[in-house]
Amino acid sequence: MAAKLKKGDKVVVLTGKDRGKEGEITQVFPAAGKAVVEGLNMAIRHTKQSQTSQGGRVPQAMPIALSNLAFVDANGKATRVGFRMEDDKKVRYAKTTGDVI
Repeated sequence: MAAKLKKGDKVVVLTGKDRGKEGEITQVFPAAGKAVVEGLNMAIRHTKQSQTSQGGRVPQAMPIALSNLAFVDANGKATRVGFRMEDDKKVRYAKTTGDVI
């Protein structure tokens, strides 16, 4: 199945502690149905000091379920993503505006 949300897409969070916040997808885990959004769903990770790094408490973005994310269209509103054929090529488009993504 084709991915509705991909790395680099601008998305808005629909539910959870970061509801309404926008960010860019940095990583997608299709098997788990999750994605990491830059600067959202932050958690503190404790790292051990080594010769190369300082160590301590490091904030890290954690994965969010894809069902809790919506694509942001050209107007800045949340939209669903659909697929259609254009010139024998499958393309993603925003359902609210009909624009190709």
